[in-house]
Amino acid sequence: MEKELEAQARQAAQELLDAAKLKPGDLLVVGCSSSEILGQRIGRGSSMEAAGAVYDGIASVLEEHGVFLAAQCCEHLNRAIVLERAALPLGAEVVNVLPQPHAGGSFATTAWQRMKDPVAVEEIRADAGMDIGDTLIGMHLKRVAVPVRLSIRRIGQANLVCARTRPKFIGGSRAVYAPEKELR
Repeated sequence: MEKELEAQARQAAQELLDAAKLKPGDLLVVGCSSSEILGQRIGRGSSMEAAGAVYDGIASVLEEHGVFLAAQCCEHLNRAIVLERAALPLGAEVVNVLPQPHAGGSFATTAWQRMKDPVAVEEIRADAGMDIGDTLIGMHLKRVAVPVRLSIRRIGQANLVCARTRPKFIGGSRAVYAPEKELR
């Protein structure tokens, strides 16, 4: 089962990178419920094995493309983020916490254990995201998130929802402007 989870995660990560056109140095946030992957309710059946398989599948693709992984912790750690120190956004404040399977989640714990120089922060603004098992990653995406439909809709038994981001449109062809003389 772990090989299948790893393959599903790898495929989803590759499809998302292609669709989002991520480039080296970009951040991909991943929220992952190993409980949901195994068909249990989120937070009820944490599995380091399932989390490890999914991590391996995603991390292998990201490493190949120079994209940084940001692993979202569960709600017990207020959805803090684990990432490589090298990926810290300018001005981000490091917080002191060590994720555990039942306080942070198995995926964030795996990320902490496998990253070279992991740190935790309270928030980021990622360029794209993968939500595996309805973990609510939206708070860690840049302002304008665009859904990305992949050929794969589940990892294990968990729902998979992905997004990319884009800059805000603040004008353009759909904008309506008042005549300048009326603004004076």
